Amino acid sequence: MLELRNITKRFGDVLANDNVNIVVKPGTIHAIVGENGAGKSTAMRIAYGFYTADSGEIIVDGQPRDIKSPHDAIALGIGMVHQHFMLVETMTVAENIVLGAEPGTALALDLKSAAAQIRQLSEEFKLAVNPNEPVEHLSVGQQQRVELLKALYRHARLLILDEPTAVLTPLEVEEFFVILRRMREQGKTVIIITHKLSEVLAISDEVTVMRDGKVVGRVQTKDTNAAELARLMVGREVLLRVEKTDAEVGRPQLEIRNLSVTDINGTKRVDGVSFEVRSGEIVGIAGVEGNGQTELIEALAGLVDPERISGEINFEGRNLNALGARIRRELGIAHIPEDRHRRGLLLDFSLAENSILGVHYRPPIAAMAGGIFLDENAVQRRASEIIQAFDVRPPNAALPARSLSGGNQQKLIIGREYRVDPKLLLVSQPTRGVDIGAIEFIHRQLVGLRDDGCAILLVSAELEEVTSLSDRLLIIHDGRIAGEVDPKTATLEEIGLLMTRGH
Repeated sequence: MLELRNITKRFGDVLANDNVNIVVKPGTIHAIVGENGAGKSTAMRIAYGFYTADSGEIIVDGQPRDIKSPHDAIALGIGMVHQHFMLVETMTVAENIVLGAEPGTALALDLKSAAAQIRQLSEEFKLAVNPNEPVEHLSVGQQQRVELLKALYRHARLLILDEPTAVLTPLEVEEFFVILRRMREQGKTVIIITHKLSEVLAISDEVTVMRDGKVVGRVQTKDTNAAELARLMVGREVLLRVEKTDAEVGRPQLEIRNLSVTDINGTKRVDGVSFEVRSGEIVGIAGVEGNGQTELIEALAGLVDPERISGEINFEGRNLNALGARIRRELGIAHIPEDRHRRGLLLDFSLAENSILGVHYRPPIAAMAGGIFLDENAVQRRASEIIQAFDVRPPNAALPARSLSGGNQQKLIIGREYRVDPKLLLVSQPTRGVDIGAIEFIHRQLVGLRDDGCAILLVSAELEEVTSLSDRLLIIHDGRIAGEVDPKTATLEEIGLLMTRGH
């Protein structure tokens, strides 16, 4: 169906693809795996016409093709769903799907026939979505279905999916895999770019492994396992489980009493929550996304209007309710946000500039207190230390943050927050969109911080992650704590029941 032959692509000094050869058979689900920055997304963006290769050729259906734009790829039956969805939130599902391929004339769009066609596709592939619903009202899983329908509406025979499960809940992932298998049964070919080895083994027929811009392995899924794929991806043995000793717990750092948080519309998102986090322990919060985790962490970080909060937030015995994010940071509270683009980085700022956010106003970064003037040497020194210690690639502090892969953006944020020596770390989705080598590294850092006496409150949609990292595990459902379990002994079924039913 698709073959990339000797594809090479440079971005300045960075060799993103180095003589890459990939063969995808028709009617299969083909996984492309590798660490962040391995070149897998670049290769597929070349196949989709998003980038043009410096050398090499693209073969589609056995014929060399000159794909210079996504328009060329779509004409050949190739569709792509990007990691960050390309949807206009204020428009309806149908309007988003036909955007750029509008039916009717420029003066008279025929959205009625488009909606009928979308309903037909939706039923054929069991992609339940209402064509007339505004995209801003849809869950992340439903938005992904819209992206799939966009490609199918354009008669795609080959679908390239870039990190398609990065923002889905475990239940949505299962539903999504059912859809992919159905597409394969109906003759579609699917390429899935991912770093989640359990999903690769569950869904794919063949796997191409990339490292440092090169293809380092091609295997049949049935003939491989997670350890072999991890070794090929990283170039060494990788620890696929979290290793930690029992926590040496100290006194309570964070004490929450009957905390409730409402959203901007006045709807209660957190409802009467009480718990504590002690120094030297990781307290995990597991739950289906959208059950109050985001609002809880943002309220604790000082990012919610105090008028929307009731109950008490106490840190080291001091009430924080009326204190803003900056003062909380001064007290020793660090925050790794769930949405690195919206809350964690200024994407057009350099890595150096991003590395000082939150400490830019105080010495040694500020030449004088207040941050009117920056000490450029101190800024560069801090950036270099974070880049080196947290293996941020490429290691160039002058690059804009948006030029980094998702995993390297995450490592930059984590490095920045660790550098403030926090007493309490609020961390949401620490390894979302992060490759296996970086996941191992981030987990080690979290455990090390715990062992140094930091209190850590961890929210993760990855059940395996939150159970293996946590010393105590709270389950949140509909804004309330549905229960506390021992992560060492609780079963996934027991946790799943609390997550979905609240009892």
